[in-house]
Amino acid sequence: MNEIHNNKEINKLIETEWFNQFDVFQQEQIRIGLKKGLFVFLYAKDYFYGLQMEQIRLGLEDNLDVSIYAKSEFDEEQMKEIRLGLEDNLDVNWYATLKFTEYEMKEIRLGLKERLNVSVYAKSKYNYQQMEQIRIGLKHNLDISLYSNKKFNEDQMKEIRLGLELNLDVSSYANPIFSEGRMKQIRKRLLKKSTQL
Repeated sequence: MNEIHNNKEINKLIETEWFNQFDVFQQEQIRIGLKKGLFVFLYAKDYFYGLQMEQIRLGLEDNLDVSIYAKSEFDEEQMKEIRLGLEDNLDVNWYATLKFTEYEMKEIRLGLKERLNVSVYAKSKYNYQQMEQIRIGLKHNLDISLYSNKKFNEDQMKEIRLGLELNLDVSSYANPIFSEGRMKQIRKRLLKKSTQL
């Protein structure tokens, strides 16, 4: 009986002028939320695109604090990264800010999930690819101080990181004046020498 009552209430609501202000995808997200008994008025706002509404709805379904990301300034991918962090009980305050793109947010989220010291790279001076190289280095317990410098692009960082992973003395090429191609040549030469010993 209660389900019938709820369905009647839902039908009344979706036949209103209020509901008609939304496009088809927005309406679908509202319908899904209503059927699941969610408080849809947290996201049933004309300034949220349908994909943003979906991320907020998914958070509500998991009983997450959607107020952290239910902001029109975040696009749906940024919302997703924050939602995924909340699902994993991570401290999303590290990246729930507009200064990070969704890709940068992902790198910080992955670092938090791996229990790394994200304070090293959760900075807007790095792009997401540089963040990735620093994160991988932290994951492998490398001395990231040798390449966590914004003067290195992501490819240069990668060459230094690969050298560190191979226990090479990267000091001969860990210099921003070398292109990544030159760094790669030096790294390969060092590796060849080390295997001949």
